[in-house]
Amino acid sequence: MRYSFRLYRILISSSLQAIAFAAIVLSMQVPVLAESSELSSFQSAVPVWPEGREKEMNLFVGFTAVFEKPEKPAEIHVAASTHYKIYLNGEFLGEGPARGAHGYFRLDRWPLSENCVKAQNIVAIEVAGYNVNSFYLLDQPSFLQAEIVSGNNVIAATGTENDFKARILDYHLQKVQRYSFQRPFIEYYQLKTDSLDWKVGGPDLMQPVKCSAQPSVNLLTRRVGYPEFNVIRPNMQAAAGEFRQNMPVEKLWKDRSLVNIGTKLKGYIESQLEVVPSNELQKVQTTDIRTASVKYNDGSTELCKGEFSIYDLATNLTGFPGLNIECEESVRVYLTFDEILQNNDVNFRRLGCVNAIGLELEPGSYRFESFEPYTMRYLKVMVMSGKCRVSNIYLRELANDEADIAAFDCEDKDLVKIFEAARQTFRQNATDLFMDCPSRERAGWLCDSYFTARVALDLTGNTSIETNMFENYQLPESFAHIPDGMLPMCYPSDHNDGVFIPNWAMWFVVQLKEYYQRSDDRQMVDELRVRIMALLKYFEQFENESGLLEKLPGWVFVEWSAANSFVQDVNYPSNMLYAAVLDVVGELYGQPEISAKAARVRRTILEQSYDGEFFIDNAVRKDGKLEVTGNKTEVCQYFAMYFGLVSPESHPELWQKLNDEFGPGRKENNRYPKVHMANAFVGNYLRLELLSRYGNITQLKDELAGYFLYMADQTGTLWENIDAYASCNHGFASHVAHCIYRDILGVSIDRHDKIISLTLRDLDMRYCSGSIPVEEGMVKVKWTHMNGQVKVESDIPEGYKLTVINLTDSVAVK
Repeated sequence: MRYSFRLYRILISSSLQAIAFAAIVLSMQVPVLAESSELSSFQSAVPVWPEGREKEMNLFVGFTAVFEKPEKPAEIHVAASTHYKIYLNGEFLGEGPARGAHGYFRLDRWPLSENCVKAQNIVAIEVAGYNVNSFYLLDQPSFLQAEIVSGNNVIAATGTENDFKARILDYHLQKVQRYSFQRPFIEYYQLKTDSLDWKVGGPDLMQPVKCSAQPSVNLLTRRVGYPEFNVIRPNMQAAAGEFRQNMPVEKLWKDRSLVNIGTKLKGYIESQLEVVPSNELQKVQTTDIRTASVKYNDGSTELCKGEFSIYDLATNLTGFPGLNIECEESVRVYLTFDEILQNNDVNFRRLGCVNAIGLELEPGSYRFESFEPYTMRYLKVMVMSGKCRVSNIYLRELANDEADIAAFDCEDKDLVKIFEAARQTFRQNATDLFMDCPSRERAGWLCDSYFTARVALDLTGNTSIETNMFENYQLPESFAHIPDGMLPMCYPSDHNDGVFIPNWAMWFVVQLKEYYQRSDDRQMVDELRVRIMALLKYFEQFENESGLLEKLPGWVFVEWSAANSFVQDVNYPSNMLYAAVLDVVGELYGQPEISAKAARVRRTILEQSYDGEFFIDNAVRKDGKLEVTGNKTEVCQYFAMYFGLVSPESHPELWQKLNDEFGPGRKENNRYPKVHMANAFVGNYLRLELLSRYGNITQLKDELAGYFLYMADQTGTLWENIDAYASCNHGFASHVAHCIYRDILGVSIDRHDKIISLTLRDLDMRYCSGSIPVEEGMVKVKWTHMNGQVKVESDIPEGYKLTVINLTDSVAVK
């Protein structure tokens, strides 16, 4: 089912069993809430939490309310710190919240489907109070604020006479290690067969606890759409085998999130931990692995101590893994997972995370689903003790459902595959923020967002996530732990260690200009003026006698390549970006003197950095004099072109080298070994932008395949780097979809003046088509090469005008 892209969607299940254990992917259909019905306040509810425990680390609390079937349609409204999952009569309903700035909390609303509501009903909300600093969820006191509403009648509300009942969920081990430096804790459970009965109104085995009202909080509308929760089943049982435990390890890998717990990174130190799965799992040695390649049919698999089975989801996905486990004796199981296989096995720590969930189960039958979302193509079930039968393996997706309404097709099916990998990457990295990755961090990083925001408009037709992003940066009075005037490198996040990336604050400003062009949101631009001017004032103190930034503090970041080794004392790519920032500020806020300063910075860089053949990355201060080094990187050349220092017209020999002798084939034929190669983020993407800007579209088409086809083939998503040693699902990489629409289909849309430009080129393809959402409907365009002519078919919303620019050797026919 497809929905109107301007509506805010709520997706709920109609049956937990049907969703969790169906043999196919289920697309759930639910009522839709219009934007005008967004909420930012409660009628009765107040924030509550178990008394005196609101600052306790990794405390899980279950809240329930029982109610009779209401006469009118009902909804539940929820705000929480930090993360929640919600169930109706035991059926999964949703998760949240959408993230806000420090001290601000977004209000979710979930309709209680009539198909689910019985004569007697129970809503259950599972809430994690993490209370640790991270890049994913903020370190703020825990609370739940929730109410069930039918018409104007409040059926139940926290902190009132019709309160929710609260229980401490102590089957969820509290003193466990962090999942990663960037995210809070792992999940480890000690379950009895009735541990989860509280969600369905079973016998009250857990002692209810007294809750106290918490300080009132600032509430925000959610604004962004609600996620998609399709249930995906494996297509294959990829492998099975045996392992030994407690094998000697020369040196245990201990992530910084385990060994650096202290004032700057909160958590439980290793001596306090009830279990340390990362240590235990490293002592596991696979002794036999058999490639199964057996089609998964949802049947049960019996596993004994020392046995495992690996399941393949076919695509790298993000969500909540789940399964059925039956055991006639006590059993201990680990679920480990990753985006790729290494040596035909799952490496739980490849990504620098503890990709493991622990389960200790008494005899009985269990239906388990994780609380937190994780990213995986492969899920490994390992039995550490006892024996059991596992079945109904699945992943409940957590993804942006608005990204499904766009479409692309063409004769070149490799391009279609790359487009779908880009879409898949976007939908997992754009649920409420533009995240860097949905796995290791789930953080709203700047610079990544510059690229992902373009795709958001292409695939969803709106800027709601980007609006939330800028609102989150605009709201706080200040940002703790980083210098005054500087912006956090990712947000909402905690940066207790004081680390910041000055370059990312610059990308924030460059993105703001594009956001204004996309949204016409002048109010946001004006509200951010004070923050932007404070940023410029911060940078001014590092301007040297030439007007260039020198000895920038913090983590000066150009890209993941040798370029990051040449960032001091004067880094020319950073100054190229700084010139772009000055131009944007001068334009947005009507300050021509700042624009003139940008021109001076560009001239100075050109004088100092260009050696007649290539741009040099940096200069160092020696005996008081600035000396240009010989360090040269590919990405530096792209910065110079992208930010307007030079062009093919002004420097044709440089452009000829970049155009003809760089790119994805450089690994095999590197004519300039002293010019260090670029990486995916951000050099290769800037290269594609330059090929587009200067009309080399046939080459761009070929390089898309060279850069990305192997990623799409291996994981169905696009990666952080050119190799699979880090995240294989990174939000910025979805920018490829923007390239495909703009350069291959040839469509650009001016949504303000309602002009659709279609540029036709000779691309050695017989046909290409696409559907792109705009506020008023769908822009549908198809071109076909036939008998020496190009035929154009279009279906565009009322009020839009299509203009065709024919750059082919054919005659365009409408």
